Amino acid sequence: MSDDTTAVGDETTPGTEAEPDRATDGATDESERQRVHVTRGLVDVLLDMAEEAEPTSMNLVLAPTPAGEFDEDLGLDPETPVLTHFYMAEAGQSVSAVFGMDLGTPAGRGRARFLTHPQGPFELTERDDLAAVVLLAVPPWERRTLAAFDRAGRKLKLVVLDAEPPQEELD
Repeated sequence: MSDDTTAVGDETTPGTEAEPDRATDGATDESERQRVHVTRGLVDVLLDMAEEAEPTSMNLVLAPTPAGEFDEDLGLDPETPVLTHFYMAEAGQSVSAVFGMDLGTPAGRGRARFLTHPQGPFELTERDDLAAVVLLAVPPWERRTLAAFDRAGRKLKLVVLDAEPPQEELD
């Protein structure tokens, strides 16, 4: 169901080791708080967009879906956030410029960001827009060059899930 940031054929980043994702019995231990869960589909789309945008850097807002809302059991606590969507920076930009409000991101969403550093470094910098969780990618645009960080720049464990988010319907 899940893996680390590498897939078959990808090289592993030095210092990282694959370990299976394990659910806890309702208790959130320290290691679970150090994990960021993301769908493989979102990872693939973000890396493709980063490659197309190169040499321009990207800065997108990411949004989660609680694990309990997926059609299949992910083996996670139902409240565990799984990054599933992104919001384009251009949405609501003209209103933001005039009124200073971000209308491109729905309320309560966007506690994570996807950033790229086309010329490096593979770490957060003082110039980056920070969020509770930041996914950072550098060339070559592969899973092994994608990592998760917290607001302080500490690397977090990135767990890529083979799961489709629930279908959303417009009312």
